[in-house]
Amino acid sequence: QVHLVESGGGLVQPGGSLRLSCAASGSIFSISAAGWYRQAAGKQRELVADITDNGATNYADSVKGRFTISRDNAKNTVYLQMNSLKPEDTVVYYCNAEVTLFGVTTSYYWGQGTQVTVSS
Repeated sequence: QVHLVESGGGLVQPGGSLRLSCAASGSIFSISAAGWYRQAAGKQRELVADITDNGATNYADSVKGRFTISRDNAKNTVYLQMNSLKPEDTVVYYCNAEVTLFGVTTSYYWGQGTQVTVSS
């Protein structure tokens, strides 16, 4: 199976920055679309940002201009640089990736989530 390992979450002050990483492991042939989602308690999971295989990006209005999604295909890793963090960004963030394994059809995989807390 594919495993998505997330890191970089934690506690920061308002206006601070964090960089989330999502590293995929397994017999990966390729990763096409990938993205970051977030989910507050009692709410549905929502898209934060996504990126295509050729680098095209899309952002939620609430994070546009503050967050940047990127990828390193050689490392099978997706990043989310979060700047100018606000208390409302406090939530669990999840990585999602569309992965094709050797000899297996393409499937979507989720990370387990990483907590981001923005508080003074």
